[in-house]
Amino acid sequence: MQITMELPEDIAVGIESRWKDLPRAALESLALEAYRSSALTAAQLRRLLGFQTRMEVDAFLKEHEIFDYSAADFELDRETLRELRIREASVLNPSSRCS
Repeated sequence: MQITMELPEDIAVGIESRWKDLPRAALESLALEAYRSSALTAAQLRRLLGFQTRMEVDAFLKEHEIFDYSAADFELDRETLRELRIREASVLNPSSRCS
């Protein structure tokens, strides 16, 4: 599908002075909003923007301050950290182990 936009010339010139590649900037803006609203998956975003790897997608999202880190991810990381601290404490202080 091809999408065409009509912009007043003065607005287009002003935008192009900040964004050198206006068509690419418009595509990226559309893609970001579609991803943010869950209309696109990361795989679709990668394909739409022509990225080769998921790492490129992650870097692009980070650059635009979009982080895929849910409350559930946080809780999982918190539990993992708790378990690692317990394990580390038992290695550093073996007398505290239960037999």
